[in-house]
Amino acid sequence: MKNQTPDNILTPSLKTEEESFDQALRPRSLDEFIGQEKLKDNLKVFLQAARKRSQPLDHCLFYSPPGLGKTTLANIMARELGANLRTASGPILERAGDLAAMLTDLNDGDVFFIDEIHRLNHLVEEALYPVMEDFTFFISTGKGPAASTLKLSVPRFTLIGATTRAGLLTGPLRDRFGIIGNLGFYEPGELEAIVRRSAGLLKIPAEPEGACEISRRCRGTPRIANRLLRRVRDFAEVKGEGKITGQLARYALDCLEVDAQGLDALDRRLLLAIIEKFGGGPVGVENLAIAVSEELDTLTDVTEPFLIQAGFIARTPRGRQATSKAYSHLGLKAPRQNLELL
Repeated sequence: MKNQTPDNILTPSLKTEEESFDQALRPRSLDEFIGQEKLKDNLKVFLQAARKRSQPLDHCLFYSPPGLGKTTLANIMARELGANLRTASGPILERAGDLAAMLTDLNDGDVFFIDEIHRLNHLVEEALYPVMEDFTFFISTGKGPAASTLKLSVPRFTLIGATTRAGLLTGPLRDRFGIIGNLGFYEPGELEAIVRRSAGLLKIPAEPEGACEISRRCRGTPRIANRLLRRVRDFAEVKGEGKITGQLARYALDCLEVDAQGLDALDRRLLLAIIEKFGGGPVGVENLAIAVSEELDTLTDVTEPFLIQAGFIARTPRGRQATSKAYSHLGLKAPRQNLELL
């Protein structure tokens, strides 16, 4: 099987600066990947077993909020298997023919990565079932009485699906994945190690206090940690002496409106909307999206998971409700009905 660098497959030749940085900062092996220890240990076993049997790895599904490493793991797994990586996104595969074009480009042992797999068209999803089970793709030709179905064998490959909305996956699709992994938010120590590693790759000196400050404000998410590091580096080069100190990091992050708890301007707007416009809640997420002029998917996939996990919002049967911690963080007095909410 021919080896290629997975990062270079199906990607534009011209990359933006941010994309180039993202590629440079991504770990290239499971040993370099920081955090998610239990999942990593299991994947090492599965990968070693697949290599020992000289068989493709079983299909994998990774689910988590954005920025926790799903795409990075897909790249690492392809590299660990010595396989080519083909990538696609759920919304791009609009027709079964789009899927067929991707499948016919695969070789034995390749890894096929579908991001946001929960957004697959239902006809594409149904066409994927026999492919995942028997590596067989059925093509319908003609219409009416003259219609017929052709059976096409596809190479044995590994499908890796990633989603931020695992609850939107259909049961039949989810059940066809042999390996399912949930990536959780990262611990501060893990994030500090990620920041130090990235700072070394970017060749910017970072004192322990500076790296710690960034790790405390990145919402438990490596992607955000790396993004904040790049922006703090800009302040260090322009406003400082080219070094990320604790004082410089605090100054830069305050300028970026990222507070000590990791909340950004949108987070605070959302909490203030619940408190000031809806009396602290409960309120439906659709009304919240209108109140803060943001897309519903942005709130449910990006903003809300961290606010709930950090204890600023409680999700109740009647809607979202601000907790006493949210009031305290914003310097407001919580009404009596919110005191029992952490």
